Amino acid sequence: MCGVAVRNSSIRKMSLRTSSQLALQLKSSVFFTTGLSGYHSFVSSRTADVCGVALKATNSVNSRFFSTAYGKKLRFLISNKSSFINPNINREDGGAAHRYFHRSERRQSTLAACSTIADEASTSTSKCSESGTGTKKDIAKNKNSGGSKKEVSTDVKEKKVSTKKKSSSTKTSKSAANTTEKASAKQEEKKADTSKSKKGVGSSKERKTVTSSKKSLEAKESAAIAAAEANNYMKTTVDASGSERRPLVPLYPPLAKSVVVVESVTKAKVIQQYLGDMYEVLPSYGHVRDLARRSRSVRPEDDFSMVWEVPNGAWTCLKSIKVALKGAENLILASDPDREGEAIAWHIKEMLEQNLACHVTVARVVFHEITEDAIKNALMSPRYIDMDLVNAYLARRSLDYLIGFAISPLLWRKLPGCQSAGRVQSAALSVVCDRETEIEKFSPQEYWTADTEFETQCSDSSKGICLTSWIKHLNSKKLDQLSISSQEEARALEKRIYSCQFEVRGVHRSKIHKNPPMPYITSSLQQDAANKLHFGAGHTMKVAQKLYEGINLSSEQATGLITYLRTDGFHISHGAAEDIRSLVKQRYGEQYASEDIRKYLKKVKNAQEAHEAIRPTSIRRLPSSLIGVLDEDSLKLYTLIWRRTMACQMEASRTELIQVGIGNPEGDMIFHSSASRLDFKGYQAVYEDTEASGSSENPEGETAHQDNFEALSKLEMKDLVSPVNVNLEQHFTKPLSRYSEGALIKKMEELGIGRPSTYASIMRVLQDRKYVTVKSRVLHPEFRGRMVSAFLSHLFSEIVDYSFTANMETELDNISAGSTEWKGLLKDYWERLSKYCGDASQWDVRKVERMLEEKFRPILFPDLDTDSRICPSCSEGTLRFKVSRYGEGSFIGCDRHPKCKYIARTLSDEDDENETSEQIPRSFEPRLLGIMPDTSEK
Repeated sequence: MCGVAVRNSSIRKMSLRTSSQLALQLKSSVFFTTGLSGYHSFVSSRTADVCGVALKATNSVNSRFFSTAYGKKLRFLISNKSSFINPNINREDGGAAHRYFHRSERRQSTLAACSTIADEASTSTSKCSESGTGTKKDIAKNKNSGGSKKEVSTDVKEKKVSTKKKSSSTKTSKSAANTTEKASAKQEEKKADTSKSKKGVGSSKERKTVTSSKKSLEAKESAAIAAAEANNYMKTTVDASGSERRPLVPLYPPLAKSVVVVESVTKAKVIQQYLGDMYEVLPSYGHVRDLARRSRSVRPEDDFSMVWEVPNGAWTCLKSIKVALKGAENLILASDPDREGEAIAWHIKEMLEQNLACHVTVARVVFHEITEDAIKNALMSPRYIDMDLVNAYLARRSLDYLIGFAISPLLWRKLPGCQSAGRVQSAALSVVCDRETEIEKFSPQEYWTADTEFETQCSDSSKGICLTSWIKHLNSKKLDQLSISSQEEARALEKRIYSCQFEVRGVHRSKIHKNPPMPYITSSLQQDAANKLHFGAGHTMKVAQKLYEGINLSSEQATGLITYLRTDGFHISHGAAEDIRSLVKQRYGEQYASEDIRKYLKKVKNAQEAHEAIRPTSIRRLPSSLIGVLDEDSLKLYTLIWRRTMACQMEASRTELIQVGIGNPEGDMIFHSSASRLDFKGYQAVYEDTEASGSSENPEGETAHQDNFEALSKLEMKDLVSPVNVNLEQHFTKPLSRYSEGALIKKMEELGIGRPSTYASIMRVLQDRKYVTVKSRVLHPEFRGRMVSAFLSHLFSEIVDYSFTANMETELDNISAGSTEWKGLLKDYWERLSKYCGDASQWDVRKVERMLEEKFRPILFPDLDTDSRICPSCSEGTLRFKVSRYGEGSFIGCDRHPKCKYIARTLSDEDDENETSEQIPRSFEPRLLGIMPDTSEK
């Protein structure tokens, strides 16, 4: 085995076990790397006994020429400039992932070069012995001539080598013979002849006579084998960076020991039961490292380099993985199938790469559901870590860090007590605060309704049927909500109704087909859980995570009950859809199943659609079978998912609708009455299936309005009806309601703010920062949150704009697709953010207070103008809005502070919780704060 000596000179030499040397002249700085001599199958070991082989690499990108000392030139096709880099590890710039190959692939990658050089030696054995002495003399001559360096030309001209007509020594002949035997080691049928050639050590002439023809044949065959293996190695896949990689072989059934890393302990235990002893499944407990929680962890001036830190608990996890890898050949990273999961896999590989043996293959697999078949199928399709997804994660994480650590210090200085700002949380806070502003600016309007009861006139019976109708046209004009705007108009209409005769002017029958709802994605599951089960977004995701990771069932081993819970795709796999339709036919009948598999293609803004919709892993596992196994909340959520999944592959419900128009003979006053009757349940049958769900709740089923259907169906044109009661009622328009968690998630989804994996965390951050409080399941913005939103909207208008976050998500998708360079994107955003920060730093606290005072004047001083805001204590100062320098909140006080310490009222969060808007004082009366101890003055 040869050693590699890397020097600063342009000539680098490789010392061989014999006195021969392999001189390598490099013109490309990325051509040769250290670590080459550590593996026996590389060129050095194949040519350990070959004398005087000299190689030269040019700057050519697509090919390399190598000239041997025997005058033959070899050309190798190379896909990149680092062709002789360590074939097991290929580093990329910018902290990109290192690519790992099998030991066998590492050997194959250099076999073409090794075998060809050996073949060159074998076919030129006679010249080898003659040139050995000359080569040594040439090297010695070069040393004696003051270290002059001569490059071996890579042109088409052949180099002439002077030889001496002397018989070579026995040692040199043995070396050439051994080299030939290594090149033809794969041909078992030639072993006998080769062993005979080893015995003929007496004279080189006798060896040439006996084995000349055999060696020639062996050389041709070994060259053919090497060419085939080289061609096989070239059949590789190309990753996003343009470098080539061989496809990974299936990891199931197992051929060697493998270590599988997942995110949670529960998931690890379940998967371990499926895979057996050849796999060791370990948890990573989420991210094993993150950006350091201090300033300058992302450094834009240093090409956005990052400083990572490892939590204390992660070291134990990494140590257990290192121990498990001893004797293992595969490291399988099976974190969640999303951008964060890809980043977790990358972090683990980066942390472990210094300790990974050369033969360990690092593979990435994704589990969309925790079932035995899904796990084993995923192991049969391993892949490399997707660096485009990792780059998207790095871009998102870096930008969020830069925004947070650039804006948050400004908040601390300008608005003490306001803790932080962020790209997504600030946009979500802006949505809540904008709705609050709309509510405050809303001006209610009065309007009246006139619902009328008509009685049919029947000739055969004195008892008619009452029909409730509402007015639709008046004076031949269609009425809207505000058409009757006063009580006088309503009374006049009432008199007119009683004074008129009415008849049936039209009967219209129709059928309404209502399609089943789409299967659940993350946002719609959170919305339905909030509306129907009263679950918060965080609690919904916590329960769903338990169902996904696996539950120990009494009748079978632990298994996951639902598919991956963070998704924005509506599609369902073909096999699962067929199973759903089969169960629908079995339980409800052929007519309830859809004719074909229903495919849902609704596009959510900025959706990745990388995963299936949320569904049970086995639709035949009925909710009723899990009673007593699951806790109450888990059973409720599973039932919700099971019903929706069943319904999405069922037929539409059909409702028969009848509409009757009632008007006066002139036709300028028309009333409308309608009724409906359910004709075919369709998908609603699953919501009434108490046997399957174990519950009588029917949140989706619609109760058809059948009370008046029979009466309306008997009416015919020109039938007379008379008004018996006119119900006048006063109303006022109402503002848009405040957001609930479910409604806010729906709005964020429409605007493209955030991702399925971030909705719950956004809700939690807004509440933890005391920017928003939840009262009766409704989000109320605190005044602190409104100050932050106003500050950001005024000084960082682009950051809190809805389109900024939505466009950023689009850019992250482009990075994931490999169409955008992530550092260039960060540079563009950072330049704009730096400008905003520079402008905001020029504002002092008093200027910020004046801006907020102007913004919230109707709230702070609802009944006072500027002239009426004289301080009642000193009668000289003016009442102003102020922010406590100690972060204790905001208040209204005298602007002559500290000379006058009068405080009219505070605007702390505690006061907001204890006082309603009606209890806020309209005038600022002096308050007794205490008595001066020396003068007893109040």
